[in-house]
Amino acid sequence: MSENYSLTSSLGEKIAITTYGNEHIYHNKCIVLVHGFKGFKDWGYAPYFSNYFATKGFFVITFNFSHNGIGENKFEFTELEKFANNTFSREISELEDVVNAYINNYFGQITKPKIGLVGHSRGGAISLLTASKLDNIKAVATWGSVSNLDRYSDRQKDIWKEKGYFSVMNMRTKQEMRLNISLLDDLETNKKGSLNIQKAVENLDKPLLIIHGKEDLAVKVSEAKDIYNWSNKEKSDLILIDNIGHTFGCVHPFEGTNVKFDKVLSLTCEFFGKNFK
Repeated sequence: MSENYSLTSSLGEKIAITTYGNEHIYHNKCIVLVHGFKGFKDWGYAPYFSNYFATKGFFVITFNFSHNGIGENKFEFTELEKFANNTFSREISELEDVVNAYINNYFGQITKPKIGLVGHSRGGAISLLTASKLDNIKAVATWGSVSNLDRYSDRQKDIWKEKGYFSVMNMRTKQEMRLNISLLDDLETNKKGSLNIQKAVENLDKPLLIIHGKEDLAVKVSEAKDIYNWSNKEKSDLILIDNIGHTFGCVHPFEGTNVKFDKVLSLTCEFFGKNFK
């Protein structure tokens, strides 16, 4: 069973949420799926992921960051102005809002909840940065996560500052998607503090599962190794999957699962099952 919600964030923005496994909310085991850059809660494998975990007895929360570019049309980027004004700090704040909504019984009455985050790509970074701040998050799994949010050259930053925006191309939709200077300002102001992934991982001290495809062309395997090297080895596992890329063989629109993605799901489910006991 799934249900849709609209949550008002602490910054006054609307966060679209879909939950799965609502019949399991009283089990106090919650998984939050955190999408990445140019991702959204209904992208490709997300509903399949959510139904999989729901069948395993978890309450699952999927959501769109308010400035991810998705509006009333849940499959297309129609809010490009919001997308341009997004920041990393906004995403951390909104993930906190979603977690706090669950803790405060927004979706149903709970007691002593166990919360896990699954973050893909940039969502992995946002998950790590948020989990290092919130005691209620008990475990984190990252899929193809970046280890550094500062992914721009000095020349790109100079052009960005000169124009006031930086353009990226969405190869799937062929849309030019702008990032305003606010994102760069956020990064340069906070990259040594609240947006420092290395510090967040070093301070995490929670069970951490790092999964990465060996053929990932979007985020190098070395970034998964960086995250693992910074982590508490007694509580962390690094799993590299052969012959698979950034989205583990899945596409949008979803064309079905595959053996490698099913392995990723199984490993992730086993991880939370073990650490939610």
